[in-house]
Amino acid sequence: MTPTLAYFAVFIGVTGHASSEFFAVLSGVAGPEVSVWRYVLGGAGLLVVALSRKATRDLLTPLRQDGLRLLLLSLGGVSVPYLAFHWALDYASIVQVGTLVTTMPIFVGLTNLVVYRMPIGIPKLISGACAILGVALLLTDGYLAQLAGANRSLAGLGLTLICAATGSAYAVLAKPLIVKHGAIRITTVSMSIGAVGLWLIVGVAWGVWVDPATLFDKPPVAAWSLLTLALWNTTVTQLFWLAGLAAVPDITRGSYLFFLKPVITAVLALAILGQSITWVQVAAIVVVCGSVLAELSWPLLERRWRSR
Repeated sequence: MTPTLAYFAVFIGVTGHASSEFFAVLSGVAGPEVSVWRYVLGGAGLLVVALSRKATRDLLTPLRQDGLRLLLLSLGGVSVPYLAFHWALDYASIVQVGTLVTTMPIFVGLTNLVVYRMPIGIPKLISGACAILGVALLLTDGYLAQLAGANRSLAGLGLTLICAATGSAYAVLAKPLIVKHGAIRITTVSMSIGAVGLWLIVGVAWGVWVDPATLFDKPPVAAWSLLTLALWNTTVTQLFWLAGLAAVPDITRGSYLFFLKPVITAVLALAILGQSITWVQVAAIVVVCGSVLAELSWPLLERRWRSR
């Protein structure tokens, strides 16, 4: 995969992540339970994709060679972050969760620094600071009063940060396994194990044992929202997101595309939910897009400057 295609794959993954909050809320299912539906059905979709291709059909070899590592990564990097993500939507708003989770690239950079001693250069620091400014604008726009006195919102934001930290750590730590065994196989195995972990956690802690056979017993809107969340926002999105991140020359730079998530979320809020976009949100969109564009184009600008 060429660097251009790799960055494009990451962008497709970002568009899928950006719409997940909408379908989760639209389903009307409580956060912990919807996380199980999403990954049980989405994991099944990934299994179909993997088993349909000869090159990815062997799912046992990764388990034999790196079984314990995959188990820990799947539980800590799939079960935990996505339980936290969907649970957060029970407490905080779509915009709050969708915006705060875009701190993931910061955690990717920090994880790279700790695990691989990869320094965070000045361009990344500047673009990251600008992007966080945009995220802060979106996060506080219209919600400052709620944040000042609403413990439920703060609980949701805390869960969102847990999601961002553990999910980004998974993206970094899984990269060597993806390079070794391939994106489809590792994504399929880890999402499947993570789905089982979610099913057990939610069943034991909340007493909700999800039965996939009862999907279409739910109201049509709920059933189709869960199915979309599983197949588009999980099966397709995770394949593009993780394959792209594993193939980009610089995983931290690639993950910075995730800062476009609140921009896409704002557009969807206008197009799907009919919500208006404020001037503060427009300013945040400009800052976020500008920071991502500057980060991605920095090497080209640097080469042109030196060639003068």
